[in-house]
Amino acid sequence: MERSTFRVLVVDDYEPWRAFVASTLKNQSKLRIIGEASDGLEAVQIAQQLQPDLILLDIGLPTLNGIEAARRIREVSPKSKILFVSDNRSWDIAEEGLRIGAIGYVVKSDAGAELLPALKAALEGRRFLSAGLVSRNTVDSSNESNPENFYLQQTAVPDPVEGDVRPHSHDAVFYSDDRMLLDNVTQFIGAALKAGGSAIVVATESHRESFLSSLQAYGVDLGAAIEQGRYITLDAADTTSTFVVDSMLDTARFMDGFGNLIQRARKAAKTSHARVAIFGEGAHILWKRDNAQAAIQNEKLCNRLIEMYDVDILCGYSLVGVDEGIDSNVVQHIREQHSAAYIV
Repeated sequence: MERSTFRVLVVDDYEPWRAFVASTLKNQSKLRIIGEASDGLEAVQIAQQLQPDLILLDIGLPTLNGIEAARRIREVSPKSKILFVSDNRSWDIAEEGLRIGAIGYVVKSDAGAELLPALKAALEGRRFLSAGLVSRNTVDSSNESNPENFYLQQTAVPDPVEGDVRPHSHDAVFYSDDRMLLDNVTQFIGAALKAGGSAIVVATESHRESFLSSLQAYGVDLGAAIEQGRYITLDAADTTSTFVVDSMLDTARFMDGFGNLIQRARKAAKTSHARVAIFGEGAHILWKRDNAQAAIQNEKLCNRLIEMYDVDILCGYSLVGVDEGIDSNVVQHIREQHSAAYIV
């Protein structure tokens, strides 16, 4: 007989994330949240007591990390299916989770689009892996010069949702057509501006000029945003050059420079918890200058900015002229610094 309701335990130490999951599941008649836990040891105890059908389990938990918690849960509640939902995009971590019996793995930044399909797959006994983790399986070593082997292919960068409580994102868009880049960046920063937030654009002169008309066409009152200080633009090459010392980025200069910009942008925003969206091409410029180490360093520092200031970052990489001689290891290292990567 078909089950009418599946009982779900949500385990995460970030309360807004648990609220996001609850909001996502509230209209799902077959899914009912029966409990929440904020650390791994508590998760094991609640799982043993309630014997849930499905457990949404984070990796980075206090007291007991998600992997170890899952091992213990398999012993005390063996019939519970485990779906990892984590910020961690490491394929090795995902593999370890699957080895101990998890049914799937979802990267949090992709959860807006993937959580419900992952839940459906899990309850049907099918494995689900977040798109951000599939790259390691899709690389064709016999054709390493093809850049499409190294990037997750999507048609567009997902639109940010106003009021969304998901973890902040650090995405990359790889493009061969400026028009497609324009559309995606316009949606990314336009959504923040229309919601009363702020945007910082660190781009080439031609792209900055293109964004002016595209944002206006998107319905953004750009004149007001500029006057209010909510739309800040900088030249990517000039800005990046100010941070480079002996071929590498000076960490203090980079963090202080962007930290001040972010605080300025947030102060100018119209709402108290305003979103700040950043589009940047600095890492791409470093990559094109054959300074791959500095490009990867740039992306790592962007992750630190997200942790410190709760911003969303989209990085642009042109695929024009990289069809031959592409270093697959460099590309992989760049991708690993992002929550998701897209070809448009």
